[in-house]
Amino acid sequence: MIALTINGESRRTSATTIAELVRELDLAPEKVAVEHNGTIAPRSELDQHMLSEGDTLEIVHFVGGGQGDDDTWSVAGRTFKSRLIVGTGKYKDFEQNAAALEASGAEIVTVAVRRVNVSDPKAPMLTDYIDPKKITYLPNTAGCFTADDAIRTLRLAREAGGWDLVKLEVLGEARTLYPDMRETLKATETLAKEGFLPMVYCVDDPIAAKQLEDAGAVAVMPLGAPIGSGLGIQNRVTIRLIKEGASVPVLVDAGVGTASDAAVAMELGCDGVLMNTAIAEAKDPIRMARAMKLAVEAGRDAYLSGRMATRKYADPSSPLAGLI
Repeated sequence: MIALTINGESRRTSATTIAELVRELDLAPEKVAVEHNGTIAPRSELDQHMLSEGDTLEIVHFVGGGQGDDDTWSVAGRTFKSRLIVGTGKYKDFEQNAAALEASGAEIVTVAVRRVNVSDPKAPMLTDYIDPKKITYLPNTAGCFTADDAIRTLRLAREAGGWDLVKLEVLGEARTLYPDMRETLKATETLAKEGFLPMVYCVDDPIAAKQLEDAGAVAVMPLGAPIGSGLGIQNRVTIRLIKEGASVPVLVDAGVGTASDAAVAMELGCDGVLMNTAIAEAKDPIRMARAMKLAVEAGRDAYLSGRMATRKYADPSSPLAGLI
């Protein structure tokens, strides 16, 4: 037996060649690369490389990688790969909802808190189709018009599922579904004191967004346009200002209608985007969910790459010198 260092760990082996060692480790020689004492050992010669006491080896193989794995985002200490959050309303059934979620690649879904149908307690439930152990449920306060109602709703949600990461929205009126920022701020302060981690729906106002952050919001979620309108982001300037001034994640919430709207949100530097109606009311929700996934990824790539400067006049791509 001899002592080796393999991938930074000490190990004893009776193998005399690298090929024997690879097989001893139950690895396929054709699927790995080996560095032996700082020199790459050609795969075709592994049975010729003799091992000696104290040798150092690095054995590597390919794993899934790239920006998708590295470019994660975090909220309240929880890390996610997908920057798309989707809702669970307006679908024709739970099966379609689950299929759209899978196509979107989202890891978080918003869920409303509603009374149990006591007349039919065995009726199908969302949790039968979307496993809360695999997908992060984000209970929200959709339909709440006062801070007290929102707080009460989330207390029940925490009791039902143990969730502390929640989405807070306190609406001002039914016609516009704009947030009532006074009630929203009040609810944020109370929830934060009770140990909740509120991600908060708000107007596209950098001052209001900062006030929510100071009150305990773990993320701010300015609207792009009225909920369910599909109008797209109406004020890119304020969304950008919110992002520049925030020290918590900023996610566009409400108003997205199609894939280009999602891409714009990401190009502005937002950490993510939340949508429901844009997918659920599409003629083909599954295909739209896939489009939204790609749009969010494309917008993020565009933001990270740094777009070209805008100019007032044309600038030819080909040089004019030497023109025939």
